[in-house]
Amino acid sequence: MSLFRKKDLAAMLAQAEDGGKGLKRTLGAGNLIALGVGAIIGAGLFVRTAAAAGQAAGPAVTISFIVAAIGCAFAGLCYAEFAAMIPISGSAYAYSYVTMGETVAWIIGWALIMEYALGAATVSIAWSEYLNKLLGDRIPYEWCHSPFESLTDAAGVVHHGIMNAPALVILLLLTLLLIKGTQESAIVNAVIVFIKVAIVLIFIVIGWQFIKPENHTPYLIPEGHAPIMDHGKVIADYSGVFKHGWGGVLGGAAIVFFAFIGFDAVSTAAQEAKNPKRDMPIGILGSLVVCTILYILFGHVLTGVAPWTDFVDPTKGKEASVAYAISAYMTGYGWLATAVTVAILAGFSSVILVMLMGQSRVFFSMANDGLLPKVFSDLHPKYRTPYKSNWILFIFVGAFAAFVPGSVAGDLTSFGTLFAFVLVSAGIWILRVKSPNMERPFKTPLVPLVPILGAVICLAMIFALDTQTLKVAFGWMALGLAVY
Repeated sequence: MSLFRKKDLAAMLAQAEDGGKGLKRTLGAGNLIALGVGAIIGAGLFVRTAAAAGQAAGPAVTISFIVAAIGCAFAGLCYAEFAAMIPISGSAYAYSYVTMGETVAWIIGWALIMEYALGAATVSIAWSEYLNKLLGDRIPYEWCHSPFESLTDAAGVVHHGIMNAPALVILLLLTLLLIKGTQESAIVNAVIVFIKVAIVLIFIVIGWQFIKPENHTPYLIPEGHAPIMDHGKVIADYSGVFKHGWGGVLGGAAIVFFAFIGFDAVSTAAQEAKNPKRDMPIGILGSLVVCTILYILFGHVLTGVAPWTDFVDPTKGKEASVAYAISAYMTGYGWLATAVTVAILAGFSSVILVMLMGQSRVFFSMANDGLLPKVFSDLHPKYRTPYKSNWILFIFVGAFAAFVPGSVAGDLTSFGTLFAFVLVSAGIWILRVKSPNMERPFKTPLVPLVPILGAVICLAMIFALDTQTLKVAFGWMALGLAVY
């Protein structure tokens, strides 16, 4: 076995057309756009918007969203070319196998576990937290926290976590849905997407009436803006180059960039698309466009309703920033604050669903190539879904979600995603040089400029991650090489 052997593209395309024994082709362009929107709009919209406004960009967070979207678009264009040209499940793993060889493909497949599996576990833990908030903290502490967490209540009694049961329940329900079928999962995802997008649009329409022009003046955080204090402690300092003015817009873009993560999960469903050559570019780029428009409008309304300085106050601008803005500045619309919590829960649910689906499809491709045990590619005799992979994934992700604190995953999800973006961007340029005459139903424009910009921007984002995250990520990659 050669460590650098590449998969034959003709064989890969033949595998994609194996309609009788492979995954069912049931998804249209609309389903794929809904999958993308389902994966992208999660807590990022409700949490990252306020964080970027309060920490760096001010009302100009709308421009930050545009900058971040342009960065994502470079990678998205590269994904669209690959997904139309090589319409099989596996996403960045499959594309790397064709362009850079087996070792690189294994590395990226291993890295994608950080994006999809750890991402699903982390989001399910957050789902549990928000459900408890919606229920007024009625779930006992012991049954919604890991054994490594504890809380001392007002009476001095120490509560130790036993397991995070709600996180386990949502993972089980979504796993059963995925086993039942991709079309059924897509329908449920579309309903969830409709609910959360409807609530976002309601907030935008109603909130527009409460916009105060003075909250948007000045639009950029001015140079020399005084630090914001809380009980004598500095909680926000705007002296850094990426903390005010146009530099602050770039700093804000780095914060909201991660609110766009998820569109690449669309490419893992290529083998289940009815007409992948046409529908995959529409699904990937369409979901990016829809989410960017929603993000810009949402950011404009949120920073118009409440002063951006409110979003650095620990009592206002953290996870409940949107609900706070509604309660404090939109009199008579308390019900909308509850609806936003429902939208966040819906958002988390669709993110988990798409992440679990994406991971099982990557495992499916890796098992077909002999890099994982065959059990990961076994299809259900009736539903033709990789049901054994779904169950194994539920055990792994469920164990993490039930017994490990959510903070442990940190930015590892972002590392896995950005690493995939870098290799996909590089792969487009490599394949253009090595196979210039290949049929390309969708072509990335301005090659090599677009792939280079995609790779450079994503590499910069990787090195902007904190040192501890990078150490753990590279340790995980080293473990992956040892397993290989």
